[in-house]
Amino acid sequence: MSIRLLHALPLLLAAAPALAANAGGAPVLDLRYRYEHVAQDGSARDADAHTLRARLGYRTARWHGWSALGEVDGVAHLDGERFNDTRNGRTRHPAVPDPDYAEINQALLRYDGARGNVQFGRQRINLDNQRFVGGVGWRQNEQTYDGAMAEFRPDARWKLTYAYIGNINTVFGPDEPAAPSLTAPANIHGDSHLLQARFAPGAALALTGYHYRLDLENVAVAAGAPRGTLSGNTTGLRVQGSHGAFGYVLEHARQVDGHGNPWSLDSRYWLGEASHAAGNVKSTLGYEVLGAGRGGPGNRAFQTPLATKHAFQGWADQFLTTPADGLRDAYAGVALPLAGGKAQAVYHDFRSDRGSRRYGREFDLSWERAIPQLKGLGVLLKAARYRSSDELRTRDADKFWVQLQYTRS
Repeated sequence: MSIRLLHALPLLLAAAPALAANAGGAPVLDLRYRYEHVAQDGSARDADAHTLRARLGYRTARWHGWSALGEVDGVAHLDGERFNDTRNGRTRHPAVPDPDYAEINQALLRYDGARGNVQFGRQRINLDNQRFVGGVGWRQNEQTYDGAMAEFRPDARWKLTYAYIGNINTVFGPDEPAAPSLTAPANIHGDSHLLQARFAPGAALALTGYHYRLDLENVAVAAGAPRGTLSGNTTGLRVQGSHGAFGYVLEHARQVDGHGNPWSLDSRYWLGEASHAAGNVKSTLGYEVLGAGRGGPGNRAFQTPLATKHAFQGWADQFLTTPADGLRDAYAGVALPLAGGKAQAVYHDFRSDRGSRRYGREFDLSWERAIPQLKGLGVLLKAARYRSSDELRTRDADKFWVQLQYTRS
């Protein structure tokens, strides 16, 4: 078990009564145990990771519109380290990027007014469906952002959002690896700006325009690429809505090189998705394209470096970096009630954007439910099976998870 977490937990528990004494405030408690198994071609051994995350925080009551939030958390490794956490040097095992740590997760000051809010400090930023900017909440160490964010709502139809980011606390931190890493750093430095405008006159139509200027100066798109090759400016429009049982999403974006990027970039993103709900059963069909892009040698495809990537393109996480030839993902899924909980099944067919070569296929399956005997406790069972059709670019992989999570906030 992590020595740092063992030292931190008594302090957290001792602070809880004092925090709860602040009238009107609310303590935050989150405990998450996870078992993750990974069997992947090309790795000498399978990975078996037992990890426990503990998070404790406190949100104060508002005072003349002002409030504060502080959270500390940490991860402990249970039952040895039979996996590569990206920091422990166990490279014969597949990666399970949940290093042991203890750190500040969020620490912010917030003001809420009649037409919006603003917050400063270390914070969670999840924009829309997190396809471009998110907290990567699936991993035990959440991705958080040091900076400021403001939301303005002139009326019920409009929402304008602006965020400035000076540092990104990635899922790999807080410790840097023994050897400098351009693909898995603990912190990403730079001055990034996020701008978004949403207009939603009704359920049938919501328009979201966005412009994200990412300055990511100390990371690279691949191990052999120069620093800054993930810096880029992404401009796009998302259109979505629903009518009766039917829903739709249409989206397009263009990505070009940004400040400090030594490479020229010009690539496109496309998404089309349709859904249908029949009672508690929801079916989805979609087609997503991350374009190959134009330019010289190297990987200049459309990238989403700040996204919650696990939620897209399969739970086996075979495409956390878009391949140089781009990626087309045709997917179909269904979600339905089962045994007191919710079951989900998703199928993906992956092909290259340039040349339309098949990368592989994936089938994902999950079931989750709340435990009624204890409010706040839930269980999740989840599996992913990826089969490669191009072993030069991807490998067969099987992943399985068992998770218990208790949340009080």
